[in-house]
Amino acid sequence: MSLPDIAWDHPAPYTETLVVQPAHIDLMQHTNNVNYLQWVEDMAWAHSTALGLGQAEYAALGHGMVVRQHELSYLQPTRLGDTLVRGTWLVAIDKLSLHRHHQFVRASDGQTVFRARTHYVCVDIAQGKVRRMPEPFLRIYGAAVVLQN
Repeated sequence: MSLPDIAWDHPAPYTETLVVQPAHIDLMQHTNNVNYLQWVEDMAWAHSTALGLGQAEYAALGHGMVVRQHELSYLQPTRLGDTLVRGTWLVAIDKLSLHRHHQFVRASDGQTVFRARTHYVCVDIAQGKVRRMPEPFLRIYGAAVVLQN
C-alpha cells in the first residue's frame, strides 16, 4: 500500500505503521480505546530506543521516565484491517520532565484518527522519586526535541 502525503502536526516524526487486528476490535466494531494507549506506550519506547535510550540504558543509568499525565483525543474510529501510520515527537524538555506528542493517521485516506500528549517526569528507579534527568537523557532527548514550549 502506498502511503498518502500526511499533514503531520510537527516536522520529521518518528514513524511506524500497524494494521488493526481482530484482537483490537470491540463490540462497537471499531478499535477499542485501550489499544491506543498501548500503542502510545509502544511508540514512546520504540522512539526512545531508536534514540539510544532503551530499557537497558534506563536500568544502567538508574533513572527512567514515567508518565505524569496523558491527554488522549479519539478523533475518528478505526476498523479491522485499517493501516495506521503512527508518528511521535519530543516537543519540550527541562531538567525534570519531557513532553511527547503522538498523531495516528489512517493510511487509506490520510485522516488523523487520534492524537495524544504525554508529560513524563524523571524518576530514580531504586527510590521511585522524581529526580533531575541524568546528563545522557538531557543530551539525547534534548537533541531530539522538535519544538520548545
